[in-house]
Amino acid sequence: MKKILILFAHPKFEKSRANLALIDRIKGIDGITFHDLYEKYPNFHIDVPVEQALLAHHDVIIWHHPFYWYSCPPLMKQWIDMVLEFNWAYGPKGSALHSKTCLNVITTGGSLEVYCSEGYNSFTVAQFLRPFEQTARLCGMVYYPPFAVMGTHNLNDEKLTEYANNYGKLIELLKTDLSVEDSEGCSFLNDIPQLKQVAS
Repeated sequence: MKKILILFAHPKFEKSRANLALIDRIKGIDGITFHDLYEKYPNFHIDVPVEQALLAHHDVIIWHHPFYWYSCPPLMKQWIDMVLEFNWAYGPKGSALHSKTCLNVITTGGSLEVYCSEGYNSFTVAQFLRPFEQTARLCGMVYYPPFAVMGTHNLNDEKLTEYANNYGKLIELLKTDLSVEDSEGCSFLNDIPQLKQVAS
């Protein structure tokens, strides 16, 4: 059974209806560690050895965050800058994260339709997440497509519950038998057959 580390960063978590629903669904699942960066480091003073030890003891790393200005909140960026050190996470001697699974779980106010060449954001979510993908690959991790909850401002309770339940199912799949091949041809993990069956 794989161990999952959820690195969560949201500076206004208490005001986020979507993220509250997602976190409520997955908190307490065996085998996961929920790590709220803004709660742990309100002054941005990141304890690098502690964070590296957490990474070393988990098999799946999830960056869970709102999609702030086509990226992540500043504390998560600082976490990446400080924790993923040369010759630990990457470089000639940097093999600590090799073969671990990595992915983003994101929430966006904009709908899927605005994230394309014809939409007002001009690029796809995958294109905006390219720095995360390359960071994972540089560290020798296996990067999966994101799980995304989009158009959060217009989601009714039923649809939000469906997203939350699928997040819970995804966590269970990541703990056991989900492989990167299962997501081939999918822009989002939301679209893998295992979750489509749950949603239907």
